[in-house]
Amino acid sequence: MSQLLKHFLSHRNVTNELVKKIEESNYSYKPTETSMSTEKLVTHMYTSYYKFIKTVKVGDGSPFMEKLEHPEFNLSQLGEHYTELSKELLESLTEDELNRDIDMTKIFGMNVTGHQMVQMAIEHEIHHKGNLFVYVREMGHIELPLYMNVK
Repeated sequence: MSQLLKHFLSHRNVTNELVKKIEESNYSYKPTETSMSTEKLVTHMYTSYYKFIKTVKVGDGSPFMEKLEHPEFNLSQLGEHYTELSKELLESLTEDELNRDIDMTKIFGMNVTGHQMVQMAIEHEIHHKGNLFVYVREMGHIELPLYMNVK
């Protein structure tokens, strides 16, 4: 297993564990009026990581513009789906893809390398995982995992 995949899974497995605690009756929960709903936050986390990594594979920013359609999944199933798709993409990345410059000026205002995109993807997931911890605590869950799985 590559280091990129191990690092991804050390965080994604915790995200998936948190999502499993969310009951469907709490999908519309928002800790504040201006917060994303639980469903929107979790969907954003799963689809964004996938889009970041697909961007590295494709070599341009087009995946960020894609409207992703997914079947009628609950959030745990959505997580399983995008975790598998992201794992496959991560495992397929070549050194050339990771080292090339990607024009992200329309989205980020600059070019970035594939390596930088992978780093941005995991940092984005970590940021929102912190939000998700707050949501799940607010839902009354007190038995929560460590912020990353170090196994």
